[in-house]
Amino acid sequence: MYQETITPPQGADQPVIEAGRFILRPLRKSDAGLIAMYTADRRVAEGTRAIPHPLPPGATESFITRAMSPKRTEDVWAMDGSAQGLAEVLGIVSLTRIEEDQSEVGFWVGPGFWNAGFASEAVQALVAANPHHSRTLFAEVFQDNPGSARVLTNAGFAYLGDAESWSLARNAHVPTWTYLRKMG
Repeated sequence: MYQETITPPQGADQPVIEAGRFILRPLRKSDAGLIAMYTADRRVAEGTRAIPHPLPPGATESFITRAMSPKRTEDVWAMDGSAQGLAEVLGIVSLTRIEEDQSEVGFWVGPGFWNAGFASEAVQALVAANPHHSRTLFAEVFQDNPGSARVLTNAGFAYLGDAESWSLARNAHVPTWTYLRKMG
């Protein structure tokens, strides 16, 4: 069902990944408006470690610039449903390389698209494509977000343990659940 498109977009070394109702594609500057609109929502920001609230001017543009940099530490994809009559950006999914064969998955979906299965579809497509060729994938979610935990378990992640992470938007350490997915 999910397959990696072999040709990356011009100027990028990230693949475009087919994900059923949308594609996962590298970010582009024109995504700034929708990303800023979604991440300005306190609920989105508080569901992540790194999105501040309120969102400072220029934060989205800086995020996109980092995501497009050849020296980036994180690969970021937009969930683009425009070919299916959906929004050009439904949300974001990312992979951060921890070590050579380990990566961490992150994701968020715009509030207007919650509870529609987009996060599950994106994470499952990313896992199936495994663009970092990782042997192990990690992820963590805040314990007050059981929907995101279901996204991970639906993608074959196993619960590893409890921890806590700093949330910039909450200005606090927040209890998390950590998950692991061993790859083929």
